[in-house]
Amino acid sequence: MNGASSHASACTERTFLTHNRISLERPTGTEPRQVLLRYFVPIVAVHALALAVFVPAFFSWTAVIVCLVGVHVFGQTITLGYHRLLTHRSFSTPRWFEHVLVVGALCCLEDSPARWIATHRMHHAHSDEREDPHTPMVTFLWGHLWWLLVRNRELHQRGSYERYARDVLSDPFYMWIEKRPWSPLWFYAAQAVVYAAVAFAAALLWTDAAGAAYFAAGIVVWGVLLRTVLVWHITWSVNSLTHIFGYRNHDTEENSRNNWLVALFACGEGWHNNHHADPACCSVRHRWWELDITYLEVRALGLVGLAWDIVPRRAVRVARAQAAAVERGRSEVEVTSRAVEA
Repeated sequence: MNGASSHASACTERTFLTHNRISLERPTGTEPRQVLLRYFVPIVAVHALALAVFVPAFFSWTAVIVCLVGVHVFGQTITLGYHRLLTHRSFSTPRWFEHVLVVGALCCLEDSPARWIATHRMHHAHSDEREDPHTPMVTFLWGHLWWLLVRNRELHQRGSYERYARDVLSDPFYMWIEKRPWSPLWFYAAQAVVYAAVAFAAALLWTDAAGAAYFAAGIVVWGVLLRTVLVWHITWSVNSLTHIFGYRNHDTEENSRNNWLVALFACGEGWHNNHHADPACCSVRHRWWELDITYLEVRALGLVGLAWDIVPRRAVRVARAQAAAVERGRSEVEVTSRAVEA
């Protein structure tokens, strides 16, 4: 089968799936099935430990506030850092600030930069096809969570990183992380220690050591463990819910949807059909009421010199390219005219 007919066949399959929501088989790389313990153990453990929020001794309004603030701050290291900056290069930022965002993302325990970016770029390359790592066209739960728990041999191998994340691995810091597969756990554990130490020291200002210990434990349970679970499910909802439920502004070749609820919790990421229609654009707001908090925050970073080269929508990019081409043409004519006159 030649390239043109293969592409046509793939487009036909995607269109059929989009309109009929026929279930796909799991990616070929997941057969035979093997549990990926490196993901399975931390995911199950953090969910289990987060249940400690129901222990009354660990409750405090301070812990609740730390949790809610952390959901936004750390969640944005994924949305703004891993996704819009590293995956799609929709804006530029100083390297030191990029590394700060990545450290924050590592504290979310959502994998290393190279693996996260490779997975997402593979999703865009094969969106809602069988080789999509997390399409909910398999099942909703597969797209939301199960795909993380099963080894995908086509995803977790050197060739996929070479193809989808070579630019990321050119950074020595990210290569250092990638050479140490368990390093995200180190960052995650280190933040828990910092949270506990700071909370314990602060609590000693008004209570005894036993009270400070309970307060610190509550801060870790709410501010680290529960926050991690919430950020996980917000991120995973973009993979699952926004490929099943919502409306479409654009007739893209997959089942991406705009979902207002996911957009609310994920700071704009729920306008997923808009994103698939123009992945390079920094903004996913295509209608006036589609609020994109992440884009507003990128613009705010630009005001203080921490973001530039913010990529606009495709229509603007095309208009700028055409204007530049016209300007180059004029310059070439002027140079030629001067040469003739000389």
